[in-house]
Amino acid sequence: MSSQHAIPSYLHPTETGPWGVYLEQIDRVTPYLGNLSRWVETLKRPKRILVVDVPIERDDGTIAHFEGYRVQHNTSRGPGKGGVRFHQDVTLSEVMALSAWMTIKNSAVNVPYGGAKGGIRVDPKTLSRGELMRMTRRYTSEIGIIIGPDKDIPAPDVNTNEQTMAWMMDTYSMNEGRTSTGVVTGKPISLGGSLGRREATGRGVFVVGCEAAKKRGMNIEGAKVAVQGFGNVGGIAGRLFAEAGAKVVAVQDHGGTIFHSNGLDVPKLLDHVARHGSVAGFEGIEATMAPEDFWKVDCDIMIPAALEQQITVRNADQIRAKIILEGANGPTTPEADDILRDKGVLVVPDVIANAGGVTVSYFEWVQDFSSYFWTEEEINQRLTRIMTEAFSSVWQVSEEKNTSLRTAAFVIACTRVLQAREVRGLYP
Repeated sequence: MSSQHAIPSYLHPTETGPWGVYLEQIDRVTPYLGNLSRWVETLKRPKRILVVDVPIERDDGTIAHFEGYRVQHNTSRGPGKGGVRFHQDVTLSEVMALSAWMTIKNSAVNVPYGGAKGGIRVDPKTLSRGELMRMTRRYTSEIGIIIGPDKDIPAPDVNTNEQTMAWMMDTYSMNEGRTSTGVVTGKPISLGGSLGRREATGRGVFVVGCEAAKKRGMNIEGAKVAVQGFGNVGGIAGRLFAEAGAKVVAVQDHGGTIFHSNGLDVPKLLDHVARHGSVAGFEGIEATMAPEDFWKVDCDIMIPAALEQQITVRNADQIRAKIILEGANGPTTPEADDILRDKGVLVVPDVIANAGGVTVSYFEWVQDFSSYFWTEEEINQRLTRIMTEAFSSVWQVSEEKNTSLRTAAFVIACTRVLQAREVRGLYP
């Protein structure tokens, strides 16, 4: 059955966006699934979609309404797991795709979760702290009928953080009449959060980046790195690469694009971003660049760690990097994937490269259930082991089947999900 038939009636066929990208990825992996391909439509249809109205009273007494989503894509291997984002461009197609990529990601690194995702279409910068809290709590109450520590566990994503998760956990707990720390991950340490969680996604990008560099015979020391997005993922990954001796030569975020051929001072840049909200105005640079010129930077490793669909047919041919590490979800379109592969660029896909966050979220969830907490050293060791093993498995399948790393990751992940679906059978 074609992907066209897997586009739900509530999405216009010409406006499928990220969901359409995901469907194309599934079509590409289907020939490798053997007898399991009879179940492949399972992957093309979210299990559950909840669209909610989120009304709040603004500080000035007016009433504002926001549209919120929670999508559970697949729960064959365990409860849904995925972040919540607050962004003015959030759409149902985006949340559906992100939930599906969480299914693939969790399966690819073999943590016992399905895929889910949530979001509210809002520019959080337009809300006060009190308004953000009221919106978060109302959203949590609205989706409370489908989330829970053994049903669906939200986490931070774009424009959400530890405080957001604390509000979500408290709201859910108040409605349940008991403290339920395991309903979300990415919480403050004081509420059952895990050491190492904040840095986990960026650290995972660094770990698989080092493994990919080994496979390509590249020395990290002296390697030139370009990073798009310098927040919790790109910033941490950039810092770790710099600490390993790499030169972070270019950084782009919503405030601008900066460049230094000998490497930017990453600790100072991180401090600048923390104080000013973007890289704009940072003094330790050689030049500023037009946004589109970022993709032309002469570098060894490029890390897109912002939003989806950044590398497309318009810029893929201009990329000079040898390795791309997808810190963001879905930053490369399928057409761009083909161009990069023809150029010999090694793309380490998001479902492996940025899986460090959900891996440590899993650790946090386990710690909450047992009320026994590990040291940060233990967390990082376990994270490194899981990420290294997952990358090794994907590389092996890629070599065996002569496919891209993305297709190999999807082969491993889809096989695990569909094996679970097959052995569970259909109810009733």
